[in-house]
Amino acid sequence: MKKFLVPVDFSDASINAARYAVQLTQDIEGSEVILYHVYGKLSLASLTSKEEGSRQRISENALEEVKQKVALTGVEKISVVAEEGSFVENLSDYTLGNSVAMVIMGITGSSRITQVFMGTNTLNVIRNIACPVMIIPPDAAFHGLKKVALTSDFKDVARTTPFPSLKKILDIFHPELHILNVDSEHFVELTPEYKIEREAMEDRLGMYNPQFSFLRAYEFLDGINDYVELRKMDAIITVPRKHSFLSQLFKTSHTKKLAYYSTVPIIAISE
Repeated sequence: MKKFLVPVDFSDASINAARYAVQLTQDIEGSEVILYHVYGKLSLASLTSKEEGSRQRISENALEEVKQKVALTGVEKISVVAEEGSFVENLSDYTLGNSVAMVIMGITGSSRITQVFMGTNTLNVIRNIACPVMIIPPDAAFHGLKKVALTSDFKDVARTTPFPSLKKILDIFHPELHILNVDSEHFVELTPEYKIEREAMEDRLGMYNPQFSFLRAYEFLDGINDYVELRKMDAIITVPRKHSFLSQLFKTSHTKKLAYYSTVPIIAISE
């Protein structure tokens, strides 16, 4: 059973992420989508056991309503889980204890600048859980996962690229793999250092027939933006590190550059 967990806070963004997850996994044999909600702790002195049980039932009933909204044919395996506690801690424990293959969650925040930072919860999830996290922008619609772009700085890839987690994603979804490096130093010929790193990448991912692209661009995000739009990528895969795509995304204040990313999911894989 391949389990895909969708945190739901009943916002439009989280419901859209749930809908995306159901469509993404509908053709994956043995898959299960888990709609997951964590409600906060309240003082025991202010709650009776009956009232505490009511909070659980209310949360589960609300998740059932979301389930009805996002189900496609009624035969999908969709379950609901509501727990009391701290969101990130509970999510981390649940993903570890239940062998979750991927967390699929929406970007919180209605303004473009809050989308840049993707919400405190989204960032904390990426930093604190071990399984891959797919981030679904609020307006993203599912059009398949046929082509993905893996961004890499091509620095010590053998040690810093999480190949086992990456291969699991590729084996589940079977997308066309593009490996992209954006740097202002690229010219016609790759440097010997880049050739060595490319060989290391090919050695580990050759069975997926990756297509390599080395783009010369002074603006990191512009280079990725142009590539994603030109090649019609369905998602971006990134490893959150100091110079990764996500770190650049979090730092930028030029939100107009992110217009295209409002429809492109990002898959973050921990080192």
